[in-house]
Amino acid sequence: MVQQCLQGDTHSYGQLYRRHQQRVRSILYQLCEPSSLDDLVQEVFLRAWKGLPKFRQTAKFSTWLYRIAWNLATDQRQASVQRRNQLQSLTEKSSTQQQALDLMDLHYQDLVQRGLANLSFDHRTILVLHDLEEVPQKEVAEILDIPLGTVKSRLFHARAGMRQFLQQQGVQL
Repeated sequence: MVQQCLQGDTHSYGQLYRRHQQRVRSILYQLCEPSSLDDLVQEVFLRAWKGLPKFRQTAKFSTWLYRIAWNLATDQRQASVQRRNQLQSLTEKSSTQQQALDLMDLHYQDLVQRGLANLSFDHRTILVLHDLEEVPQKEVAEILDIPLGTVKSRLFHARAGMRQFLQQQGVQL
């Protein structure tokens, strides 16, 4: 199908989109703000379409596509941190700021989402890709361009962090 896409066959690209869009959506949902999810999914596939001529035929298309999704999530996270830092510098650090953070916490009604939010971005990424999306560790290492040992270490620490959060919330494991 990739070869057909390279020859300009948009129907084949539509098939690739239908095959992979749910996994891309799921990965982005776990890593980014849900409010911009549709736009982010479209951006991943737009970047993939534009970058298809550079795709190495020796790699799996899904691995390459999930790497694009991860890169986009990383870009979004950095932009979000910059916006938050700018906002914090414009507002007073007072009890109203703490109340705003408390209201944001109420927004996350799903316990798993709240647990993921407490993890570092690296740990959350590993947990989402491996445990939630069931991407094999070796492929996670390829997507994130890190050694397999680092994947295993981060996965161990991410699970420990999630376990600790759930226990603090009163969940019996």
